Amino acid sequence: MKSRPLLWLILALPGIWMLSRWAFTPDEYGYGHFIGDSGDWAAWLLLVTLAVTPLRLLFRRWRWTAWLMRRRRDLGVASFAYAAGHTAAYLIRKGSPEFVLAELSTPYILLGWLALLLFVPLAVTSNDVSVRLLRRSWKRLHRLVYPAAVLTFAHWALSAFDPTTAYIHIGILVAIEGLRIGLQRRQRVT
Repeated sequence: MKSRPLLWLILALPGIWMLSRWAFTPDEYGYGHFIGDSGDWAAWLLLVTLAVTPLRLLFRRWRWTAWLMRRRRDLGVASFAYAAGHTAAYLIRKGSPEFVLAELSTPYILLGWLALLLFVPLAVTSNDVSVRLLRRSWKRLHRLVYPAAVLTFAHWALSAFDPTTAYIHIGILVAIEGLRIGLQRRQRVT
């Protein structure tokens, strides 16, 4: 797939589906469904984004991994867009800054805000101009994705009625990061 707009359309389809369901069938698909689905898509796209480096290290000569590397920022920004939609739904539901501030002492709410706070500079600088301007600092800045991912999945586990699915995704995150670290170390040794 060479067309970036086509990729963005594909990445936007779940969001369009969620918004249309919420708009046209609010009794069946309300706030709870939207908040859950938007959070799920943010997390899934984050996992895909994080998996790009180990996949590229494992399958270096394969074209599809080169394509993933070129589109990694797009995947990360799409993850952020779903997280922003998740946050916007939460803010709309609460309706006032007082309610939002009152919930900051709730651990899963605080973790969600901290994760979003770390993701904002990553989303803002996920463009070619920022890469050129920041040079080596860009890579250092984008390492914030790792603590942000930990906060994201902790937010999910603590906010879920049944955290089993969150724990499975935390296991996937640990596997992705363990593989990445192992492959990068092996690459430095050889």
